[in-house]
Amino acid sequence: MNFFENLFSLSGKKALVTGGASGIGHMAATAMVHAGAHVMIVSRRGTECDEAARVLNELDAPGSAEGFAGDVGSESGVVKLAAEVARRTDKLHILFNNAGLSWGERIESFPYHAWARVMNVNVAGLFHLTRELLPLLDKAASDADPARIVNLGSVMGTQPIAEGAYSYSASKAAVHHLTRILAHEFAARNITVNAFAPGPFQSRMTAFATGTEEKAAKVGARVPLSRIGSPDDIAGATLYLCSRAGSYITGAILPIDGGQSAQHGMNLFRD
Repeated sequence: MNFFENLFSLSGKKALVTGGASGIGHMAATAMVHAGAHVMIVSRRGTECDEAARVLNELDAPGSAEGFAGDVGSESGVVKLAAEVARRTDKLHILFNNAGLSWGERIESFPYHAWARVMNVNVAGLFHLTRELLPLLDKAASDADPARIVNLGSVMGTQPIAEGAYSYSASKAAVHHLTRILAHEFAARNITVNAFAPGPFQSRMTAFATGTEEKAAKVGARVPLSRIGSPDDIAGATLYLCSRAGSYITGAILPIDGGQSAQHGMNLFRD
């Protein structure tokens, strides 16, 4: 194994990616398979997970994938998913908490129940699944090679912006704060906890704004680097945090946003 393979390889690692059949979760799962990991892809849509795994297994890549249904939107769903993961593996090196949903509406009509639904999946489900899988993560963790947790946050949890997605933005800010809390608490267990804070990427959730090349270009024009994110952007960040290269990083909220986290509209002394 050469220097770069030794630094970024995930050979022999077992990973779970929630919401991994599409969007950012699928981008991360693809990167892990290319790096040699065996990736379990789960979402509420089990058939889509099966298909995503089939496509990944046809790649010329050293890793592999399997897909099955799993729901993090309820307590019973989380418990059932954790039990299924434990049935399939005795240790878990990487947990990628990607599953999430959003709700957008004018503040005058934003429904009360939308808060509970979004928070249940984006925050409560993430927290409880992580807790349920701690025994498997502990078994994979070591001083030299910690187990890894990556949570999916958002630039909307970093910047004061909602655009109607009030519960989504609040939930992602909660994910960021919870990431730091768990990073501190899990350090003694040799488990790192970090989060992505992505800007705009093409996904099922953002299809209304990025579903065509024309729409994607319009959104990208508002980003400092003048484009939306690409699968390679997620792949690079995933392999960094989940491989030997990122073994000393914990509690980080990694902005993958083309500069949006540093963007502002202030001009103090210039016209």
